[in-house]
Amino acid sequence: MKLSEFDFELPEELIAQHPVEKRDTSRLMVVNRENGNIEHRHFYDILDYLKPGDVLVRNNTKVIPARLFGIKEETNGHVEVLLLKELKKDTWECLCGNARIIKMNTVITFGEGLLKAKCIEIKDEGIRVFEMMYDGIFYEILDQLGTMPLPPYIKEKLEDKNRYQTVYAKIEGSAAAPTAGLHFTEEINQKIKDKGIEILDVCLHVGLGTFRPVKEENVLDHHMHSEFYRIEEDAANMINETKKNGGRMISEEVADKLSKAKANGQRIIAVGTTSTRTLEANMKKYGKFTATSENTDIFIYPGYKFEAIDCLITNFHLPKSTLLMLISAFASKELIFKAYKEAVKEKYRFFSFGDSMMIL
Repeated sequence: MKLSEFDFELPEELIAQHPVEKRDTSRLMVVNRENGNIEHRHFYDILDYLKPGDVLVRNNTKVIPARLFGIKEETNGHVEVLLLKELKKDTWECLCGNARIIKMNTVITFGEGLLKAKCIEIKDEGIRVFEMMYDGIFYEILDQLGTMPLPPYIKEKLEDKNRYQTVYAKIEGSAAAPTAGLHFTEEINQKIKDKGIEILDVCLHVGLGTFRPVKEENVLDHHMHSEFYRIEEDAANMINETKKNGGRMISEEVADKLSKAKANGQRIIAVGTTSTRTLEANMKKYGKFTATSENTDIFIYPGYKFEAIDCLITNFHLPKSTLLMLISAFASKELIFKAYKEAVKEKYRFFSFGDSMMIL
């Protein structure tokens, strides 16, 4: 499987530089795996494709202002640091923009000494492990010094940093937003619940594994960096009950709404590739959904057999990316590239602040 097989031409003007004014007014392409049909809607129409008994699984990770600009104490050289993953308290794995100048015991100062980072381990591909030194509360200092880690293809300044955050973001620790969730509003979430659909939250902190480009021409040679995920016990139990009942979620909370509904909407629907990777990694490892907190480096590409999810809500992804490979595995490479060709023709907006796709 060659990397070049996942390339496509994308006009630069289709790369969304800012979010739409109202989250749910983004466009929605609906792709049907059974018949190959493609529909063009808006995200607020998503209720038309959700049925009582469905279970919607979201990633409630919260993006931290993970990009820091500091000074190397010995030379006053400028260094950019991106926080990727907290290994333990005050110990962070980071991606460094000028990594070659950062050796063991190098100290970087941020905010005139408000925060200092000492290099305690050197890894490949520009990654360093730092011990953080500060007085006070780390995340409060980070809010003061850090900036939101927008992808490099977004050139415009983000006026409202909350727009790179889902409305249900809860657990701090992510270096990038789970962008499929950016289209949801509180109003749509309520309508989903009112329709008899269970909403469950899992957590995967987006790190290097998701946005690191694939460099090897042979896709199978690509190494995914691990990312932290967590499935709470209640969520695991609910998801397991759903799978056991053929996808139907039965609980007192929604029983009255389901009593008159025909059991024909029995699916687990993942919001985003991060929720997908969380559920698939968990199912693959344990054979059932299991409450856990651990890392995963699962790499999903065509040929992978999905065991956890039935439908997927996602954005439009970069050429040659692992995310494009994942959705090509879920549908088919031919159908996805047909959909992407149509998306370019119809001038859909691509990437993090772009439009949405639902794969049925």
